[in-house]
Amino acid sequence: MQVRPIQILAAIAFFAMTTQGLARETVSFNGYSAGTIVVKTNERRLYYVMGGGKALRYPVGVGRAGRTWAGTSFISGKFIKPAWSPPSEIRRDKPSLPRVIPGGAPGNPMGAAALTLGTGEYAIHGTNAPSSIGGFVSYGCIRMHNSDILDLYDRVSFGTQVVVVK
Repeated sequence: MQVRPIQILAAIAFFAMTTQGLARETVSFNGYSAGTIVVKTNERRLYYVMGGGKALRYPVGVGRAGRTWAGTSFISGKFIKPAWSPPSEIRRDKPSLPRVIPGGAPGNPMGAAALTLGTGEYAIHGTNAPSSIGGFVSYGCIRMHNSDILDLYDRVSFGTQVVVVK
C-alpha cells in the first residue's frame, strides 16, 4: 500500500485536533478546598482542585504585561459557543472589530465555551487560536484549549470559587 502525502497531512491534522488540550494532567495540589479553580498566572496553569491532595492541571493563556490581575471571584455564568461583544477597552485598541461576533464564528475569541467571572469583566474561555495557550496573550481573560474548557465546564457550577494568583 502506498501512502500519499495528502493522507499523511490528514493524519497529522487529525492527531493535532484530537490531542489539543490533552496536556491536562492530575497532579499533587494542596491548600484549597475541593471544587476550587486556582489560576497561577506566572505558571500559565489552571488547577481544578479535586480534593485528597489532587488537582487537574490545565495549560492556559493569561493576560499580557499590564493586563494580569489577581484576586478571588466566582463562576457567574456558563455559556456554550457564546457570542462575544468586545469590551470598550478592546474596541478602543481594535476599532475595526464588529460590535458582536456570533457564537461559533471562526473569529470569535471565546471558542467552544465560556465561564464568566463575577461581574462578567473577565472569563475563563476556549480559543480558536490554540497556539496562544501557554502565553501572556489576553486582556485579562484566561484562555484554554477548547477541549479543556469543555472538560472544566462540565466539572463546575455557578458560584464555584476562582482564585487567581500571580
